[in-house]
Order: sequence, then structure tokens, then C-alpha cells
Amino acid sequence: MADYVNKQVIELKEVNEENQNRATRSMKTETHLSDGRLRLYRLAAVCLGVLCVLQVTLNISLRLAFYNRGNETVEKDPLQTSYNTMTKERDQLQTSYNTLTKERDQLQKDRDDIMSKFSNMKQKCPEGWQKFESSWYFLSTVKKPWRESRQDCLERGADLVIVNSDMEQEFLFGLTKRAWIGLTDSVTEGTWKWVDGTPLTTPSYWHKLQLENDGDTPANRKEDCVELNTETWRPGKAWNDLSCSDNHYWICEKVV
Repeated sequence: MADYVNKQVIELKEVNEENQNRATRSMKTETHLSDGRLRLYRLAAVCLGVLCVLQVTLNISLRLAFYNRGNETVEKDPLQTSYNTMTKERDQLQTSYNTLTKERDQLQKDRDDIMSKFSNMKQKCPEGWQKFESSWYFLSTVKKPWRESRQDCLERGADLVIVNSDMEQEFLFGLTKRAWIGLTDSVTEGTWKWVDGTPLTTPSYWHKLQLENDGDTPANRKEDCVELNTETWRPGKAWNDLSCSDNHYWICEKVV
């Protein structure tokens, strides 16, 4: 670029010298012309020189503008590429961070679960309670109505038992007592719910033909509470609905 500018400057000097030579020759060969015409020739020569200077300046300006624009484009492309690359790497790092955060939270949860189970294994059941998996169970030695039985469980920091699996049903059946469990439809007839408010879904262990109010005096008797009958039925068919006012043993459950 510097060579080009120097070349333009040299050309400008040569044009000026040529114009001056022309003006001198004109003065020598036309001395007979009047002073007015001579001044006119000189003015024309000066104007010609100015035009030449302007042309050279314009050429230099255009070349510089083109050169700078080319450099800007050349410099802009690598910068844009670098920006795009960094943006992509940032997004990848963010994704990796989110994945690691989820894995960390899951590992923390798994660790807490293991520690909780280990702590439960170390705990000893209070007197009169039995341990199965992650719960303690209390089997009463006296009989009461369903609501009074539940109140006794609440006073012990527990509640009437909620059956969650076949294994738990088998365990409870092994207690060999006809006892209240925490299932009732006393709020809405036919809608069975556990004492914690969750609806009965599966598993369920009803004895067939035991879902009707079939007491001695049906008009005065509603069978809204459930007992576990271990005396005459199998584990898979051991639930029976009775009047909540009947007296039975009961089973409390405390999750630990």
C-alpha cells in the first residue's frame, strides 16, 4: 500500500512539472500575447494541476477505503468464527453442568436413603412392638371399636396400619389376630380410603361376598371399617368390612 501511495505522489510531481514546463514554453513562444491572455493560460495551467491533484487524492482515498474494508472483512471472519466456537463450547459446558448436577442430586438421594435404612436397622423396637422392613407394628392385647383403636395408635405416635404390599399383608396375617386396619369408607359410602387420606387402589385383599352391610340388623348397622381376619381366611382374601362400633384387636404402624 505504501508503494502505491509513493507511486501516486511521484506521478503528481511529474504532472506538476509538466504543467510548469508547458506554462514556461507558452510564455517564451507567445511573448507577443497580451498580459490578459497570459494570465488566462496560467490560470488554466493551475486548474489543470489542481484537477490532477484531486484525481490522485481520490484514487488514494478509494484504494485506502477498499484496503481497509478488505482488512475489516478478513479480520471479522476469524473473530466471528471464534465467537461461534466459544458459544458452542459454553452451551456444551452448561449441558454437562446440568447433567452433573442431576447426577449429584440423585447420588445424594441414594446416599440419604441408604443411611436412613441403615439407621432403621440399628434402631430397636420398643417393648410390645415388632419390626418389619422400615416400620414398627403394635398388636393390641385388648379389644376396642375402630375409632378408639385408632386413637390409641395416635397416642403412641403411630396410626392404624396401612397395607402397601403382598409381603406386608403376609406379615400381618402371621400375627394371627382378627384386628382393625386403617381402611374405612365412613366419609363416602363405597369409597375406601386409608387413614392418611389416600384412596384404596391395589393391592387389595377382600374376602368375596364381604362388601355388603350384612349385619344382624341392616337398617341400624353400617359396615364402614375393615378388619384383618386371620382366623378363617387366607392371606390374599382376609379383609372384611364390619361396623366400626364392633370391638376388635387393632394393629398400629409407625414408619421409622
